[in-house]
Amino acid sequence: MPQAKIYYDTDADLGVLNNKTIVFLGFGNQGSAQAQNLRDTGIPNEQILIANRVDSYAETAKAKGFNVTHDFGKAAAVADVLFILIPDQVQPRVFNEQFSPVMKSSAVIVVASGYNVFFNLLKFQPGQDVVMVAPRMIGSSVRSLYEKGRGFPCFVSVEQDGTGNGWASALALSRGIGATKAGAIASSVREETAMDLMAEQALWPNIIMMFREAFNVLKDAGCSDEALCYEMWMSKEPAEIFERAADDGFIAQLKHHSTVSQFGQLSGSLKLGGEAMREHFKDILYNQILNGKFTKEFSKIEDDLEKEGLDNPLNELYRRSEEIELVQAEKRVRARLAGLL
Repeated sequence: MPQAKIYYDTDADLGVLNNKTIVFLGFGNQGSAQAQNLRDTGIPNEQILIANRVDSYAETAKAKGFNVTHDFGKAAAVADVLFILIPDQVQPRVFNEQFSPVMKSSAVIVVASGYNVFFNLLKFQPGQDVVMVAPRMIGSSVRSLYEKGRGFPCFVSVEQDGTGNGWASALALSRGIGATKAGAIASSVREETAMDLMAEQALWPNIIMMFREAFNVLKDAGCSDEALCYEMWMSKEPAEIFERAADDGFIAQLKHHSTVSQFGQLSGSLKLGGEAMREHFKDILYNQILNGKFTKEFSKIEDDLEKEGLDNPLNELYRRSEEIELVQAEKRVRARLAGLL
């Protein structure tokens, strides 16, 4: 496979954004961070408009000195660039109904997630540019790293180059939010969506399951709730391990462990062939994610996700998950140690 191209500050011309009205749809975690970064890079405040419903996020945007509108039709009409930074499940309804019909035919539309573009859930005009600028960190880190003068990992792509200037705009916007300082990685909405959903629907469910079953086996062997919770996750050792992996290397970080730990982890992992797990992952990737099966099923419950109580399917999943012994044990430990944590 070819190596991905990486773009840096020198590859991007901020002049592309001169006199452009840049609208942020949503001022949540990512919207707040990216709008502030863009302004601090030098884009005049009067060129930036925050489109947000009446809520605390809109008030925060006003408090930070941004121009805010609750009139989405007005925002759509003036946007030369539109960042779509509201939750994936509401993007099609809001964008297709309130933005797409009145947007400029030459507008640049920016997504931070490939989901809705890959599955063709958003309606774009032929002459528009559709680009992805997708930081691989939560918004607070996008902001804090920018303030420290550092970059952050980010994917960038052009999915529709209606004007012929899609890449120039994508790179200028990436630089504007601080992504090209460390290097923005050329990607695609297919790649981003596949990796994102694979982590959410295959990798992390198996990690949760393995923690759950390891907890049950050790508890049956006589280990206490307190010892198990702290040994397995409440000590924050797993977080430190992943941080070391990011800094030193996925396997190289093991050298910070004891010799017994290093030998156990390396020999144990090499004994596990992984064939069954690989087939399980392939099944999820091709027969659940890329073929659109999950998206079709998820779209059927999107309205229910706005409901309260157990009529919300997500709340019902939390209810079922909270019944497992690992979670019940954690609650007992936290209640007993309240004030010490």
